[in-house]
Parts: sequence; structure tokens; C-alpha cells
Amino acid sequence: MTTTHQADPGARLRAALGSPDSSARLQAALSAGTNPDPGYIEILVERCATEPDFFVRDMLTWSLTRHPAADTVPRLLRETTAERPQARSQALHTLSKIGDPRGWAAITPGLLRDPDDDVARSAWRAAVVLVPDDGAAELARALASQLARGDREVRLSLSRALADLGDAATPVLADAAEHGDPEVRAHAIATERLLRDPHEGFEAAIVEAKRLVALRDSPITGDDRADR
Repeated sequence: MTTTHQADPGARLRAALGSPDSSARLQAALSAGTNPDPGYIEILVERCATEPDFFVRDMLTWSLTRHPAADTVPRLLRETTAERPQARSQALHTLSKIGDPRGWAAITPGLLRDPDDDVARSAWRAAVVLVPDDGAAELARALASQLARGDREVRLSLSRALADLGDAATPVLADAAEHGDPEVRAHAIATERLLRDPHEGFEAAIVEAKRLVALRDSPITGDDRADR
């Protein structure tokens, strides 16, 4: 006589993903992607919301990409409105990896401004991947509204997203470079530098941008004019 776990692949997967051993969870997620089954989708999405290990979460995302987008995208779209921040963040990350245009429906102004930095960063990355051609300019304006937000990693994520938009970001960055907040100006100028030269390091771009802002904001004497 077989047990429920033996008879039901979904039950076996759920049990394996609940193991205290991260290696066992990683193997379970790998197996679910290697042998996709529609019954796995709900279990994988649910686990994305609570999985503590980065590598297991990445494998869960990979596993979901191995299932038909017609089945995964609608479920992930619902997950982007979940209460738990990790659920929203991982759903957005997975939608960006799937790359299906229907995922664009998840990119709302609220998610682009989500108070949780990890969710917002995932939304920025997903937005750049999923934005339709006629939405790039509007997206650039939405992203530019977040300039000077958060710590170095948050600002780097935003700069990369804006730089990836290319020409659509140029006018909004030019406007932001004249913003009343010097932090916004410096972040905009650093992002402009990265857009022009993707190989320039973010730290170097920020340092130079802050120097330029300081020069613009400092009082100019006659001697200073001669020096400049």
C-alpha cells in the first residue's frame, strides 16, 4: 500500500521543500524543474514566499521558468499583490526571468515605489525587461522619481535600471540633474555617466557626480572664476 506522499508527486514536492536541509530543498526544486508538472506551480510559488535560502529561491524561480508561461504568469501576477514582501519580490523576479509580455501587467506605480527596498528593486529590474516599446519614456519618469532613495545597493539598482532604458532615460536624467535636492542631482548625474559609459564603476561615478554638484552649489568668487 502506498502512502499519500508516494502516490502524489505534489505532496512529495511540498514535503521535500519543507525539509530543514537546504540541500534537500535545492534538489527538490531542481527536480521540479527538470520534470515539470502543472501540479507543482502552486507549491513552487508558495515556497518562493517563505524560502530563506537565496540559492534555493533561485532554483525555485528556475523551476517555474520551466513550466508553461500560460500557467505560471497568471499565478505570479496574483502573487505580486501578496502581503509578504518576499512573495512580491520573488514573483517579480520570476516574471522578469520568464520574460512573457503579459508580466508587464504586474508593474504598477505602487510596486515601483514599494516601501520595501527589495520589492522595489525587483520591480525596477522586471519593469526594464518587460516594458513595451511605447512605455519606456513613462517608465523612465517613474523610475527617476525614486532617485536618491535608499543605500548604495538600492541606488545602484535604480541607476542600472535607468541606464538599461537607454535613450528613454536621457531627458528625465537631464531634468533630475537640475533638481533642488543635491542628493537627487548627484544620483542623476552618476546615472547619466553610467548610461554614457557602462564600464565606469558606480563608486567612481558617484564620487565625480558629488564633486560636480558641490562645485555647482559652492559660492563663486572672482578668484574661483579665474580657476574654473
